[in-house]
Amino acid sequence: MVTLRDAGDYITSLPKAEQDLEEWQAAVEALLLVVELRGPTMMARIGMLRALNRHVEWVFNQSRKGTHWGKHKLKRDE
Repeated sequence: MVTLRDAGDYITSLPKAEQDLEEWQAAVEALLLVVELRGPTMMARIGMLRALNRHVEWVFNQSRKGTHWGKHKLKRDE
C-alpha cells in the first residue's frame, strides 16, 4: 500500500466480518481523518499497521536489555 486510496481499497476488499473488527474500524476512522480533515498521515499509517498486525503479540525480551548504570562517568567526575 503506497497511497491512501490503496489503503482504502484494501479495507473495502476485506470480508464484511473482518471489516467490522475494532482494529479495522479504527484504521478506517484514521484514514477518514487524514482524507477529510487533512490530518497527519502518520495516524493512518499507525492505524493500518495495528490492524494488519492485530494477531502479533509483542513481548519485551529482558535478555536483550543491558544495564548501563555505572559505565559512563561525567566529564566533571574524571
